[in-house]
Amino acid sequence: MSASSAGLERLHAGMAAHVERQELPGLVTLVAQGEDVHVDAIGGKSFDSAEPMRRETLFRIASMTKPILAVATLMLIEDGKLALEDRIDRWLPEMGNPRVLRRIDGPLDETVPARRPLTVDDLLTFRMGNGILTEPSYEPPYPIVTAARDLQLVLSHPDPRTPHAPDEWMKRFGSLPLMDQPGERWRYNVGSLLLGVLVARVSGQALGDFFATRIFEPLGMQTTGFHLPLAATRDLPAYYMTDFKTGRLERRAESTAEEWSRPPAFPSGAGGLVSTADDYLAFGRFLLNGGEYRGRRLLSAKSVEVMTTNHLTAEQMGTAGAILGGQGWGLGLAVVTEPDDAWPIPGRYGWAGGYGTTWFNDPHLGVTALLLSQTSDVMWNGTLAEFDALVGGCFV
Repeated sequence: MSASSAGLERLHAGMAAHVERQELPGLVTLVAQGEDVHVDAIGGKSFDSAEPMRRETLFRIASMTKPILAVATLMLIEDGKLALEDRIDRWLPEMGNPRVLRRIDGPLDETVPARRPLTVDDLLTFRMGNGILTEPSYEPPYPIVTAARDLQLVLSHPDPRTPHAPDEWMKRFGSLPLMDQPGERWRYNVGSLLLGVLVARVSGQALGDFFATRIFEPLGMQTTGFHLPLAATRDLPAYYMTDFKTGRLERRAESTAEEWSRPPAFPSGAGGLVSTADDYLAFGRFLLNGGEYRGRRLLSAKSVEVMTTNHLTAEQMGTAGAILGGQGWGLGLAVVTEPDDAWPIPGRYGWAGGYGTTWFNDPHLGVTALLLSQTSDVMWNGTLAEFDALVGGCFV
């Protein structure tokens, strides 16, 4: 079943309506099935510029970095350098003999020993026992949240960036206790921060170099990286998010073209990449093809299956909160486990990014879909859910 022209028109109309209402200045959508690719660039790169969105526009993809990191980790496993069950303190000694808070809101010195060591699987499935760096909403702030802020361990997501290089970051992070026992609960984001450091140490390469040689170059992802030349990063759209104190959508001063033209102190496997629609399409196709791209096998079909299968228990899915929204979690990405009206067969997998982006693959129909904006509000104002449903409607 291929995408219908009527469905694609509804998708365009639905997304264009958000731009017309000035909820965001512009966006790019892509829906691909095999060699049939539909790209729609709507609106502009900012509210105060006539420069239009284009298929080639560069975007900050934030947490859409996480699935790429998961692939890198699985490559090292297939190289025989890692295993899912391996203890991480072999490469991250800062995490040896972890302690766990007696209660999440308690003082940092009231802890118990972890029941077992942390594993590679714990990092990939976000069951390592820590999510504090993206959970600043506890009011009043819990002591462990305040401590993480004081240590500058990525204060919010996706910005600002931590100023610490990986070794210093790990030293500081390792001084903190965990929130939960390993394997107990799904907590977002932090596992990828540690995993990025682990991949670099195991491979003996900077994380960006490993990504480039093993993933980006083989897939032809020429405009994806932790930084790019300034001539390229000047193409980044303006970044917007609503100020919840005023209720107004505002252009943000952080995340400038100049910032993205310099190597970061800490290459974040959790959210540090910029990319384009066609680059990420190549990554999506690679996974849809079971780890093969244009006749070249980069990852085994079994590894792709493990990555795109839910690993959480029903209880863990139920306590994961709004970020996961009742979905399952594979390795570095969400997995839809229940059918819905637009997608009667479950199994879609993918993830979104905090700057206002999303991607998913549907293995049943062989579909890759992308929405790329730079307005964080699309994460919570219904735009992404509408996009998901409208893409499903293209294949009814």
